[in-house]
Amino acid sequence: MSGQFTMYTTPWCGYCHRLKSQLDREGIAYEVVDIEQDPAAADLVMSVNGGNQTVPTLVYPDGTAQTNPSVAQVKAKLDELAA
Repeated sequence: MSGQFTMYTTPWCGYCHRLKSQLDREGIAYEVVDIEQDPAAADLVMSVNGGNQTVPTLVYPDGTAQTNPSVAQVKAKLDELAA
């Protein structure tokens, strides 16, 4: 199943692990990109976070991004995109 958004992460990020488990529990599909393995992804994350490699950063099909959102914020954004 294709993801509804892309989550930029690192393997050691506790916030990323927590959000992934919450999204999995809710049945929300997403793609994962490890910014430590993909320099272009790291550049993208820095471009939406004021030069910082802050993860998790979620990028949606409409080009908007959220940094370290709650699962409720993700669901609200997905509802907005579906409307």
